[in-house]
Amino acid sequence: MKFVRNKGEAWRWFSVWAMAAQGAVGTAWLAVPDDFRSAVPSEWLATAAIVLTFLGIGGRMVKQGDDNGPN
Repeated sequence: MKFVRNKGEAWRWFSVWAMAAQGAVGTAWLAVPDDFRSAVPSEWLATAAIVLTFLGIGGRMVKQGDDNGPN
């Protein structure tokens, strides 16, 4: 395993944004009061996690710059 050549630009990649959003949603969910959590169907949180995961995977498969790649 090796780091990508342009790892310093990772913050610009869509895949990193999607994974950061997934982490932020999970962290924010823990900070939400219990009465609000009970009002939101659990399927919504699961759906959001699945969508953000697939966006992250898709983002890694798309060329996002001049030198973006696993080499």
